[in-house]
Amino acid sequence: MVIKKTFCKEERLCSKVLLEALFTKGSSFLVYPYRVSWLRSSQPQLFPAQVVIGVSKKKFKRSVDRNLIKRKIREVYRLNKQAFLYNHLSINKLGILLSINYIGKDMVPQQLLDAKLKIVFSNLLTQILSAHA
Repeated sequence: MVIKKTFCKEERLCSKVLLEALFTKGSSFLVYPYRVSWLRSSQPQLFPAQVVIGVSKKKFKRSVDRNLIKRKIREVYRLNKQAFLYNHLSINKLGILLSINYIGKDMVPQQLLDAKLKIVFSNLLTQILSAHA
């Protein structure tokens, strides 16, 4: 079976109601340079996770820089989501809402973003599965 590594519209978290619920009721943790907030989803979803990615305007004044960081994070997420996140969520029949915020002070190479996002996925899965049990 060939798995397409895409990041389509249905995987993006756009609903204001769900975003507000995520940030008020959700749990969060820190893996520098990311702050991750998550919440188990009660609504049926097409994909196991819906994600929103953010970069602070306070730390990166130029939109070009913010957009570049978001683009790099989306790419790293797209390449790693199936192996490190979706498989485990699908097995346990869980759905989550996820926020990945970049809190670093400067640009970092994509390899570091990749390594840290894998750590984020492992921490996220341990928290989800411990809360699920």
